Amino acid sequence: MSGRTIVRGGTLVDPAAGINGRRDLALEGGRVAAVEARMEAGPGDEEIDASGLLVTPGLIDLHVHVFAGVSHYGVEVDPTCLAKGVTTAVDAGTAGAFIFPGFRKYVIEVCETRLKAFLNISCVGLVTGAETNPSIGELEEIRYAHVPSALAVVEKNRDVILGIKIRLSANLARNGENELPALKLAREAADAAGLPVMIHTPKSSLPLPRILAEMRRGDILTHCFHGHESGILNREWKVLPEVRQAIERGVHLDVGHGKGSFTFRVAETAMRQGVLPGTISSDLHRYNVNGPVFDLATTVSKFLLLGMPLEQAIERVTSAPAAVMGMAGLVGTLRVGAAADLALFELQEGRFEFVDTFNETRVGERRMVPKMTIRNGTVRALDGQLVPRSVQKSVG
Repeated sequence: MSGRTIVRGGTLVDPAAGINGRRDLALEGGRVAAVEARMEAGPGDEEIDASGLLVTPGLIDLHVHVFAGVSHYGVEVDPTCLAKGVTTAVDAGTAGAFIFPGFRKYVIEVCETRLKAFLNISCVGLVTGAETNPSIGELEEIRYAHVPSALAVVEKNRDVILGIKIRLSANLARNGENELPALKLAREAADAAGLPVMIHTPKSSLPLPRILAEMRRGDILTHCFHGHESGILNREWKVLPEVRQAIERGVHLDVGHGKGSFTFRVAETAMRQGVLPGTISSDLHRYNVNGPVFDLATTVSKFLLLGMPLEQAIERVTSAPAAVMGMAGLVGTLRVGAAADLALFELQEGRFEFVDTFNETRVGERRMVPKMTIRNGTVRALDGQLVPRSVQKSVG
């Protein structure tokens, strides 16, 4: 019988457990078996030297697009998430009811990343979009927002579907004509399913207060720091009172960086006014994986640049999204009994350039660089690259 694996000498940052300091961890049977200041290896135990590295729960990215080969947005999930320290990801509405069965069969059930999803209220999902030729938004035809079809798919896939997703942008919805009707249909579907709705608002023809009026406790406003119409700031760069009211009633703010939905100025201005994101996510897809997003660790590094303490930033990619997903205690923490999902990072110090979606460049002094990912007790990636299956080795 194989022994445990000891991850030794790293700086454990686990906000859910209130730990930010040197700890050793023991992994066994795909779970965290022990967390101690120092522990001795026993007969048959193996060791991983984490000296000089940050050890965090496997990161959770609440907003990605990973239906590669079907959606024009899609990227392969394991090379872009698991390899970069993300052990759990949520696809944010790439698939609608018509294509979700294929998404489940060919992506969710075969990838090594733990993958959940929001179902797009448009039954065609993100097969086309503003970037395709011809440019065809998923809400160009209001019939695509078909509540019965959405509910039927939800009922068959409640183990993986977390909620309903809608993109509210005028150019995706018949020059805005279909935005409000589609929003109401998304609300209807979410309420009928007893699930939250995730809403995208950049370039919406609807004022943000009108959109927020449809949002309830547990709903998610993604792209919360975008710099387009229907943003969280007014013309005087003050946070809209309706945004504060929504937060007070339990609406969740998510970053969703993306190609066009994160600006340093908006984030900095909102945070100075006390409005922080509940979760930090990448909105990783084909059009930003080679910049400006790259990966979730780079997005976290941008918040370090903006002055967010490391522990707060790690919380927003571990325990906070785990709670949103209804998985607190299982993922997003390294408490004893939690899944043996870990990420090891080098926290580099120097001068590093970061770019937002409006092409503003800022220089930060720290960046997180993925060094190792352990998923369910197996080393899955080293230095940002997947370990081939043929050489993967269980570590507890």
